[in-house]
Amino acid sequence: MKLITEEVSKVKFISEGKGANKKLYIEGVFLQGGIKNRNGRMYPVETLSREVGRYNESFVKKGRALGELGHPDGPTVNLDRVSHKITSLVQEGNNFRGKAQLLSTPMGKIASSLIDEGVTLGVSSRGVGSLREDNTGAKVVGEDFQLATAADIVADPSAPDAFVNGIMEGKEWVWDGGTLREQLASRTKRRINTLVDQKRLEEQKLSLFSEFLSNL
Repeated sequence: MKLITEEVSKVKFISEGKGANKKLYIEGVFLQGGIKNRNGRMYPVETLSREVGRYNESFVKKGRALGELGHPDGPTVNLDRVSHKITSLVQEGNNFRGKAQLLSTPMGKIASSLIDEGVTLGVSSRGVGSLREDNTGAKVVGEDFQLATAADIVADPSAPDAFVNGIMEGKEWVWDGGTLREQLASRTKRRINTLVDQKRLEEQKLSLFSEFLSNL
């Protein structure tokens, strides 16, 4: 299964309460099915509906639906990077509207400060699943899709990390003893980090990417 992330920029950041009781929330469409998105992928509505139902029962209703600040490398939620808790995720036609509360964690405080200073942020869903191409050229997400989080908080997806994140999204993930294990690209990530340190990433991008694709 592949790590699949989708950026959503049209979300609202709203505050409720005042003073010590003030809470900051993210609200908007977190997931969208039935249409080809800007990444060329299409999520069948029935697949999303089933998976959102499981996610709500297993995570949202139990207060365990967490998201991170930034672009994680894999499908696991890292507790040291958690910035918010998803409090609701409901279906509205082909859309799935969510709401998340910013937490008073270190990453939650950073996200809150960025928002207070007027920084435009978006959210990105994260999950794992297979992909197949249909006759329109869209990459259809398979029925095995599993949502890791409905929303991570992210900045501009065209930021310098875009190349690294694109590489990491192409990794294979397999179930191993009930946990998701990285099948490919830990070596690639180490090489990327080394090249960044040596300021040689630009010149090595093409060969690195070609080598990565040949191993998929």
